[in-house]
Amino acid sequence: MRSSGDGTAMGGPYPLTSSAAGHSPKRPMAVQGSGDATSGQSEQEQIGYRGPTACAAAGITYRQLDYWARTGLVEPSVRSAGGSGTQRLYSFRDVVVLKIVKRFLDTGVSLQNIRTTVQHLRDRGFQDLERMTLMCDGATVYECTSPDEVHELLQGGQGVFGIAVGVVWRDVEAALSQLHGERIDTGETLVRQNPADELARRRNRAV
Repeated sequence: MRSSGDGTAMGGPYPLTSSAAGHSPKRPMAVQGSGDATSGQSEQEQIGYRGPTACAAAGITYRQLDYWARTGLVEPSVRSAGGSGTQRLYSFRDVVVLKIVKRFLDTGVSLQNIRTTVQHLRDRGFQDLERMTLMCDGATVYECTSPDEVHELLQGGQGVFGIAVGVVWRDVEAALSQLHGERIDTGETLVRQNPADELARRRNRAV
């Protein structure tokens, strides 16, 4: 059980879709999207990634990236393609969302549920994502933020598929650490060293 901030005790897991009666279920809003900026943006939030880089880190094709952007499923939050010569620029959070969408689509989750999940992920605080687990029973996507909430779903015969967002986060972080980025404030290109290239250089020097 957790507090919603207004003194009301609230427990999970929390469905991300509306209830059958058409009312949105209560969900804890412990950290809002703007709350993570109180101590300044993290380094991850100051770097943007172009389309090909986002694709490589998320494990998707450029065609998928382009289609999702044009249909509004996952749009770049840093910069849209506004005209000739302008390239989309994705944030670290965007790339995490891209990878999660890919996994949901691969398991047959409905597009409606995926859209709801994408909006939910965008609304949550930056650090909230690391602690979140998304569970799907085939009809509804749930947010779980503790092992007890995951267990509750499994006991009820629900939660046939789950994504630990923190694991996706770390996978994306590791992938992007080897790829080029761009500082959002200055536009400076950040050239990351590919470990394979460095290994090749060491071998050449040893010969």
